[in-house]
Amino acid sequence: MAGEQRIYKSKIRATSTLQKVFRAMELIAASRIGSARREAQELDPYARAVTRALGLVGRHDFDAQHPLMRERTDTNRVAVLVVTSDRGMAGAYSANVLREAERTVENLRAEGKDPVLYVTGRRGLQYFKFRGVNIAGEWSGTSDKPDPEQSDEIARTLLEAFTAPPEEGGVAEVHVVYTRFESMVSQVVQVRHMLPLAIVDYGEGDLEDTGSEFSGGGTEETEPLYDFEPSAHDVFEALVPMYVRKRISSILLMAAASELASRQQAMHAATDNAAELIEKYTRLANNARQAEITTEITEIVSGADALSNG
Repeated sequence: MAGEQRIYKSKIRATSTLQKVFRAMELIAASRIGSARREAQELDPYARAVTRALGLVGRHDFDAQHPLMRERTDTNRVAVLVVTSDRGMAGAYSANVLREAERTVENLRAEGKDPVLYVTGRRGLQYFKFRGVNIAGEWSGTSDKPDPEQSDEIARTLLEAFTAPPEEGGVAEVHVVYTRFESMVSQVVQVRHMLPLAIVDYGEGDLEDTGSEFSGGGTEETEPLYDFEPSAHDVFEALVPMYVRKRISSILLMAAASELASRQQAMHAATDNAAELIEKYTRLANNARQAEITTEITEIVSGADALSNG
């Protein structure tokens, strides 16, 4: 019985240590998620302004069409950017993204296309490398706090892949698989079509819900007249890559907020589970102690009875 008590006490100490770690990780995630949400929200007005400008410029008549808006038929390669986390302990955050990425790749192959993977986050890199999947581009180290330089590098890589000729690995489409932050208790995995781009009109709404579409600022407003310097075409040429970069940056910030929210929820649940285990082990240790005391009393009484009878 004494050995049983030692086992339970050892488990209680180990679980208490883990509980402190889980609690600390929960508090860290809770303290950082506010900053992640704020950064995503601060980027939104700028992205909306670029989107509105693109729609206004794009609706003016000029002959040339931007390469990022043309559908490519010279290759069947398709780029898929998968946004995962660098660390675990975030529940099913990365698993859900990877599951959706696998489904997306299967659907593209069923359509006769050749998916090419670009992955951010160590969890996704480990997953695909373990399965021997070739990765065309990889980034890691900043999943929960996106770095602007890395965001620009990702956007630049995807833009170069879309505009490159087929013999140099050019792709006909670009898709992004990431987790959209809805609320602290809701994060939704989404697949977005990034390239080629399309100009449409839409009314009020979230920029993220427009997919790869440009906003013209609504159809009910009377548009002012504009003069473009040096020309509408040159302005449009400058705005399109800027729009793609900000879309990628917005997606990475949204994924970071989702990762932190998932980690906070997972660590909160782990802390509660550790408390339940400690309570369970404490009860079992007390039962073992009571059983030991009862056994000792029984042995003493039996010995006294034996001496009396003798």
